[in-house]
Amino acid sequence: MLRKIQSKKIQGRGGVFAIVASNYNARYVDAMLRAARRELTRAGARVQVVRVPGAYEIPVVAARLARLASEDSGLSAILCLGVILRGATTHAQHIGEAVSAALAQIQILHEVPVIHEVLLLENEQQARERCLDRKHNRGTEAAQTALEMARVMAGLK
Repeated sequence: MLRKIQSKKIQGRGGVFAIVASNYNARYVDAMLRAARRELTRAGARVQVVRVPGAYEIPVVAARLARLASEDSGLSAILCLGVILRGATTHAQHIGEAVSAALAQIQILHEVPVIHEVLLLENEQQARERCLDRKHNRGTEAAQTALEMARVMAGLK
């Protein structure tokens, strides 16, 4: 069942957040990007957006940003936004698994929150629900998670 995004009162303000967003399936990714930026801006954060061709290219940029963040660039978290739609072959599954594994490795290696919203979806209906519908927009959810993780990580210093 698709879970509605809960409106959260955001604790803590400010911070610097990077969003790495795919150009592929732009209609859906752009909607998530707008929602994430809106949520981060509402919290008083600064936002840097980096666009890449597709979901598979997201991890290399996230890794570079995470390395810079671990060198004390002031980056609070990295949000990764993409949409992969399944087709007739297993290509989408391979891309999704590779991206997921890489993003997990990046955040552990660099100790920087990497928010994974590279969605592997069955069809365009799921993409519309998760990206275009304000009640379920995963960009909003990604921003809320990033803000919470930034707060958690700052508390560990």
